[in-house]
Amino acid sequence: MLINPFIIENVSPCIDGGRYPIKREVGDTLIVRATVFKEGHDIIRVMLKHREKAGDGTWIETPMTLKNAGLDIYEGSFSLPRNTRYQYTIEAYTDLYQSWLKDTTKKFDSQQDVQSELIEGRSLILETLDRAISAPAIHRSYLQSCLTAIDEASSQAEKMALMSDTKLVEILTILSARADGTVFEPSLEVIVDRVRARYGTWYEMFPRSQGKTPGVGSTFKDCIERLTEVKYMGFDVVYLTPIHPIGVTKRKGPNNSLICGPNDPGCPYAIGSELGGHKAIEPGLGTFEDFAEFEAACKDRGMEVAIDFAINCSPDHPYVKEHPEWFFKRPDGTIKYAENPPKKYEDIYPLNFYAPDDTWKALWAEMRDIILFWCAHNVRIFRVDNPHTKPVPFWQRLITEVQDQYPDVIFLSEAFTRPPMMEALAKAGFTQSYTYFTWRNFKDEIVEYFSHLTQDEVSEYLRGNLFANTPDILPQILQQGGKPAFKIRLVLAGTLSSTYGIYSGFELCENAAIEGKEEYLNSEKYDYKVWDWDREGNIKDYIARVNRIRHENVALHYYKNLSFYKADDENILFYGKAADDGSNVILVVVNLDPFKAHESKIYIPIHEFGIADDETYELFNLITEEWLICKGPETTIALDPTVEPAFIFRLIRWAHKEEKFDYFHM
Repeated sequence: MLINPFIIENVSPCIDGGRYPIKREVGDTLIVRATVFKEGHDIIRVMLKHREKAGDGTWIETPMTLKNAGLDIYEGSFSLPRNTRYQYTIEAYTDLYQSWLKDTTKKFDSQQDVQSELIEGRSLILETLDRAISAPAIHRSYLQSCLTAIDEASSQAEKMALMSDTKLVEILTILSARADGTVFEPSLEVIVDRVRARYGTWYEMFPRSQGKTPGVGSTFKDCIERLTEVKYMGFDVVYLTPIHPIGVTKRKGPNNSLICGPNDPGCPYAIGSELGGHKAIEPGLGTFEDFAEFEAACKDRGMEVAIDFAINCSPDHPYVKEHPEWFFKRPDGTIKYAENPPKKYEDIYPLNFYAPDDTWKALWAEMRDIILFWCAHNVRIFRVDNPHTKPVPFWQRLITEVQDQYPDVIFLSEAFTRPPMMEALAKAGFTQSYTYFTWRNFKDEIVEYFSHLTQDEVSEYLRGNLFANTPDILPQILQQGGKPAFKIRLVLAGTLSSTYGIYSGFELCENAAIEGKEEYLNSEKYDYKVWDWDREGNIKDYIARVNRIRHENVALHYYKNLSFYKADDENILFYGKAADDGSNVILVVVNLDPFKAHESKIYIPIHEFGIADDETYELFNLITEEWLICKGPETTIALDPTVEPAFIFRLIRWAHKEEKFDYFHM
């Protein structure tokens, strides 16, 4: 029986014992730590091994370094240059020759007879030479010459000198037998996404509401006209709500009314009609050629298209006739519509992901094929509607199978549900996740929540995409706080996370709500909408400035580098982000109260940034383009929400005046 003598434990990062992968981005370096030990005092080697999951199966090894001898903690790393999935594990083994050399040297130095030990050492060299027949010829030749020299040596001192030769020891370490090698199992996995998975700015819009004629839906060509303004505001991703044919049966009217007129367009989330389903385009928007033109127009402007993947079927969806077995049935054989008592959604039939007699297999495959269909039309980002109402194993399979073909695909989970389910979906493979940011308004809850998201284990697999509003959610603070609230929430979303989004109308400070609800009045979910994109009170220029700040400061491109700092006033939130090399340090001060001005002493952690107590430094306000000269960790900030509710500073070491004024355009 082979006994593995090594204990390999506390491996990190590792999610649920290796059941789920961690996430990183192209260009990252993955740092792995573990506790590794065995009985006795032998010299051990610990190797970090990695390989591409879809590669040839060959492991690449990197020696791990003993970081804490008292606690047997080892650390190693490897680079992640490709958008793919990697496996990694740890192997530990005894270095027989160096263990022998250590003990024999102690005996020899204490003037003991080591004749027997020298015979043992020679046998280790010979065993290596006999075993490592595929080793480089230069290594084998060197081993042979050492053996010859050892045999010709006349004294124990000469033999010890030869057998302690640095190059000999190095070769024997490389070619070690690893007779007791122990490998950590199961091997772990890291999904390496493209950088857009971590950093980006999303703009959500209803494509049918980008026109200028009341009562008439707009087209993809109209959407192209809006791209100039969306690009001006600094967005990277243009996210379209469902673009598929809309059902007619039980179609909803304005404001979610059960009464629908002949010219009412219905809700685009009630997908499917005689014109097609999830692989078709609503004719009012245009053709596939028009969609391709829109996608190309986005790309020409440095933006990407994201589309909604809503697994909803109207009663008119082709699946209803073609695959009735995929739906829930009542005892009388009729298909059940969606319900969330007391609400009824008679315009939507939910699919049964546990359909009987293995028919669920074809359903799961069809859902995957929908994604692959749109990938073939150059879509690489999918916002998934209500994934928490479908099985987690379904998502794990779908995402893996899609990314096996298209590793650059990004999936955003729209799951406003219980934390365990939100986190389980992220573990299953969702690239990004909606969060509770929408309802985190006060200092203590923001600090607690975002410390959890960015510093706890959850940050290894869940990337929070902070949407300040959605078509379904008009939060109370935006309803009541007016323009200052919109600016506050924009800065928070854009600087607490490296990826965030807004739903169109946010730039207009649109906050007309259904009384007593967090829902928009006259929602464009149920009607065509014509917007005056230049109406008075808009914050388009402010959004453009914040997004420009994000683009020009690399510290804001990262997710897990968030730190909160002390501010005396409970309404003033103070936090920051820094680049790994310290070249870019951003400090953000936000007045969370949209109604009143507040002043607070803040405490800048200058020692973290290598600044001495008596050293002068500057804070360049990227919002106002003003300079603040500081010395020491304390300074006082006043924020009037009617003027500027937030400041975004770049911390800069003391510089000559003539160097300062070019910063913002560097």
